Amino acid sequence: TCLLVMLIQSSTAAGLYPKFNQLTEASSAIVASMPVTSPALPASKPHPLPTPLAQWQDPTGSGDYFSEIKGTPLGYLIWSQFPVKVYVEHPQAPGVVDAKHQRFQQWVDAVLKAVAEWGIYLPLELVDQQELADISILRSRPPLKVSFNRETGTFDWSRARSAVTSYEFYLAQSISAPEQILDNLLLHKFTILLSPQQSIDYTLATARHELGHALGIWGHSPLETDALYFSQVRNPPRISARDINTLKRIYEQPTRLGWPLAKVKGKR
Repeated sequence: TCLLVMLIQSSTAAGLYPKFNQLTEASSAIVASMPVTSPALPASKPHPLPTPLAQWQDPTGSGDYFSEIKGTPLGYLIWSQFPVKVYVEHPQAPGVVDAKHQRFQQWVDAVLKAVAEWGIYLPLELVDQQELADISILRSRPPLKVSFNRETGTFDWSRARSAVTSYEFYLAQSISAPEQILDNLLLHKFTILLSPQQSIDYTLATARHELGHALGIWGHSPLETDALYFSQVRNPPRISARDINTLKRIYEQPTRLGWPLAKVKGKR
């Protein structure tokens, strides 16, 4: 199973772009403090479709599950700066290649295969440093969720999860040439914690599923033939036409993300 989490504030610095400043706690806190009705927030508008999605045509007419997709207070989780930069945690070069290192590398290879599969439909670029990434995929066992049961007076522990995917909003500065106008862009980033304790096939399936969330499919399909089906199945499906139809519909929607904050004049 996987868990979808929304984060507004960031506790760590991340999100270096060639043309953007570093994400800071201050910038994410500013976003967190803004009500969705704030006049400073950008208007919700659609972005141009990335070329692979614009060219996508479903010959099967298999439909989509767009009705299952959840929006956020800032709109759909759409990427507008391409290629989307993806970091995959990798092992440090060992003095001797042992079984532990081999398992780690097998995990990496499975995740990279999932990235390549989605890269057919959206421009993706692998980066070697997490600080440069829009999406970070980390080899980490997701923490168990603990809740207090008021009826029994005991703590309930959730079953082990194979992955947790979370996102956060932040501000980044962009300089527009040739006018040299400084804009504060409203952006987002994703972190995926992917368990190392799965078989290679299930690691690939889980990475494929979670990366679908990180690319904008913030919800689940009700059909087990789709990669974004809500539960793990014995024979994990590949990315389906319905997955891509849904992704395309999402990217046709308006969002506040990727647009600059409005310049609100102060009162005299």
